[in-house]
Amino acid sequence: MGSPEDGDQDRWEGFRSGFVTLLGRPNSGKSTLVNAMVGTKVAIVSDKAQTTRHAVRGVLHRDDTQVVFVDTPGIHKPRTALGERLNATAADAAEDVDVVCLCIDAKRPLGRGDRFIAERLGPDAIVVVTKIDAAPRSKVVAQLAAAGELGFAEYFPTSARTGEGVDALVNRLCELMPPGPPLYPAETVRDTPEARWVAELVREQLLAVARDELPHSISVAVTEWEWPRIRVEILVERTSQKPMVIGKQGSVLKAVGTAARAQLPPGVYLELRVGVEKNWQRRPEMLDRLGY
Repeated sequence: MGSPEDGDQDRWEGFRSGFVTLLGRPNSGKSTLVNAMVGTKVAIVSDKAQTTRHAVRGVLHRDDTQVVFVDTPGIHKPRTALGERLNATAADAAEDVDVVCLCIDAKRPLGRGDRFIAERLGPDAIVVVTKIDAAPRSKVVAQLAAAGELGFAEYFPTSARTGEGVDALVNRLCELMPPGPPLYPAETVRDTPEARWVAELVREQLLAVARDELPHSISVAVTEWEWPRIRVEILVERTSQKPMVIGKQGSVLKAVGTAARAQLPPGVYLELRVGVEKNWQRRPEMLDRLGY
């Protein structure tokens, strides 16, 4: 994380910078919205719940403002040790930030999960109704009315897919940033270790083809990094899941590797290995090893 030298303070007079954390239930559109606000892909996305497993920071740069958006795991009723850690990650990411945005899916009724999160936020939080392109206008209006009863400061309807409402939200968040120098260098748009980013790109592609309980059972980590050769370990929880990840004659792994590699610098060689760690989601020592 960069900051100006003491002698450069005058250079940043009038500049604003700060952190905005997005909270919400699983699949409430946080990651897609962060990507839209930053203007490039900084978080993986899928239609599977609990896609986000770490706090992901994306950095928006403007001439007079820098905003660090923090994407978080969806807050849910945990059934495993992993679920408990994901909730803790989200809660920690909401501490000591300048603005918290509560993301509510326009397609789903305002539920107990939304209210559970809302009750733990201060009155200055901003409510963002997401995915308004995927819901009838009447439902969006009803969702905004229901969200208005939560008693927060401001409400923004948005569609990360079409861009509707995103600029208005970003402009308002920039206004709310406190005075201060940039927190990251101008070339930084994503504060994610490179090894984790590669693992996440692989997991994103696996989620695109995974079914039933398999998305929750997959963990991905880089085990060797000798550029341009990268070895990636894919773990599942049961032996019966391993063929599902590999595919017939390796077809799934090949497709996953090709799609992930297309998002990396030219010349990268990804070696994908699949292993089994029984019930890793419920084993604290495995969660420690996997970085959760």
